[in-house]
Amino acid sequence: MPGRDGTDERADGMSEERRAFQAEVGRILDLMVHSVYSDKEIFLRELISNAADACDRLRYRAIAEPELLDGDAAFRIRIEVDKDARTIAIADNGEGMGREELVENLGTIARSGTAAFADRLTGDAKNDVALIGQFGVGFYSAFMVAERVRVVSRAAGADEAFAWESDGRGEFTVSEAEREPRGTEVRLHLREGEDEFLEPARLRSVVKTYSDHIAIPVEMEGETVNEASALWTRPRNEIEPEQYTEFYRHVGHAFDEPWLTLHFRAEGVIEYSGLLFVPTSRPFDLFNPDRKSALKLYVKRVFITDDAPELVPAWLRFLRGVVDSEDLPLNLSREMLQRNPVLRRIRDGLVRRVLGELKTKAEADGEGYETFWEAFGPVLKEGLYEDAGQREALLELARFRSTASEDWTTLAAYVERMREGQEAIYYIAGEEGAALAGSPHLEGFRARKVEVLLLQDPVDDFWVPAVGEYDGKQFVSVSRGGIDLGAIPLAENETPKEENEPEADIASLVALLKVTLGEAVKDVRGSETLTESAVRLVADEGDMDLHLERMLRRHGQIDGGASRRVLELNPRHRLVQGLARSMAAGEDRAAQLAPLLLDQARIAEGEAPEDPAAFARRLADALADSLPAE
Repeated sequence: MPGRDGTDERADGMSEERRAFQAEVGRILDLMVHSVYSDKEIFLRELISNAADACDRLRYRAIAEPELLDGDAAFRIRIEVDKDARTIAIADNGEGMGREELVENLGTIARSGTAAFADRLTGDAKNDVALIGQFGVGFYSAFMVAERVRVVSRAAGADEAFAWESDGRGEFTVSEAEREPRGTEVRLHLREGEDEFLEPARLRSVVKTYSDHIAIPVEMEGETVNEASALWTRPRNEIEPEQYTEFYRHVGHAFDEPWLTLHFRAEGVIEYSGLLFVPTSRPFDLFNPDRKSALKLYVKRVFITDDAPELVPAWLRFLRGVVDSEDLPLNLSREMLQRNPVLRRIRDGLVRRVLGELKTKAEADGEGYETFWEAFGPVLKEGLYEDAGQREALLELARFRSTASEDWTTLAAYVERMREGQEAIYYIAGEEGAALAGSPHLEGFRARKVEVLLLQDPVDDFWVPAVGEYDGKQFVSVSRGGIDLGAIPLAENETPKEENEPEADIASLVALLKVTLGEAVKDVRGSETLTESAVRLVADEGDMDLHLERMLRRHGQIDGGASRRVLELNPRHRLVQGLARSMAAGEDRAAQLAPLLLDQARIAEGEAPEDPAAFARRLADALADSLPAE
């Protein structure tokens, strides 16, 4: 929390508390004060949006506490212009704020998004107006046009009003104030050069452009400026694309264009309507640990909550928009949400509708769908692990990188390209595409032109074992030992296996390495899949996949050291054959180099040697021995 700088007594007898902004908020305000944005008019959209949210929240609270309305149930937002004083005021009769809420909401880093926003304020991002909405800091956009902002608010049901005031230069004050009605007034004292926003016609134009969809009346000079009806209740043929876009930006706190718009009404045993959007770019909080849905739930046009995890599964949390039910009770509590059968049926209907629309988009615009998949595929794949009932539909929608090409592929296309004798769908899991493509695990598959899926998202380690197979073909990790590729012929340009058989006694070398390495490995054996590398580490049958174990250990889910793995040797590699021959000649080179071979295999897996200093010494000795003697 910001430190308190002091409490002063004002001339009118009211106390005034002076505080410093938190550092992150100070950085944001500095951006706004020195803004070079060309579309500064969005400040009005943000302030109207905040006012509408305050009215919606009070409307819902008043269902259980009607006394909060104090006889005034007609919600409205007023815009007043004072040209002489050079001020604009945006006032609402929503739920309002008390002293601590003013401090928390306007002076501190109350929203997790604000920190992420501050971290992005570098380079060209300083001129990126999209960041304002993306990170939920819309109130601060007022400082793009105002040299000073004063907020006066009285919480519904409270007797006291309080004022928050700042020039955006590092400090703000909070004091007692006078305000008769409930709600909040934000008064902007405009900077020099911003006179255009003192013209009522200009403000009306901004409201019609950005806030026409707001369901709360926005009034100026005694008349309602906006349409003031819920956009999702209007017929689709009466709504312009621009109106959909502005509504998406309002409910999604976003500035990009919606990639997909779903406007529908479901009728039958239960009735509900929805206006849902799939963003073009990832929301900043997409991978927050809470995996919170961003859909707003309404009942008979009354806002209920924007925190209803029962409305859509977490793997559809990228959706933005509203769902409005005719059958749910208005006094819907958290407990009722969790066990309400109507909400469960709405959820099932929404999932089917969204997946159906995504399938249609994938078939009609493959390239556009791949752009969507790059942004939201990792989230959709969570459904493969969590929702067995939707796996078939999600597997159809899934796209993958593979060793076959640089383009995305489907599982159906992969199966069509399977080689003669191939019985499984092969994959490798990791974190970086280039490293995966160069893994020694792929060598035998490359030699036979067997396609391997490159899985780079953390969720891949979980859904693949859970799903198990596709079209009757098992998913098999290439980092596992014991894979038999003998039934798949080598590619035409590869040397036939029988013409490159090992000349030395590899069995004796394997036995020696087992003894020498001891408990450092689970087993040592020859490999049928290595063609270029000398060694590799693999998971034995029944053991955890290499990448999954590393990831779980990194996140503290597994204690202790790494599990023992199987060390596989390439019997046709000249290093392995040379060690076998030296061993047959009575030399001890194989025993000396055994730890170095193991460390080499660890490095190829992206792991560090257990003893880096010892590895460096062994490597130096091996290099020295390879040089001509004096």
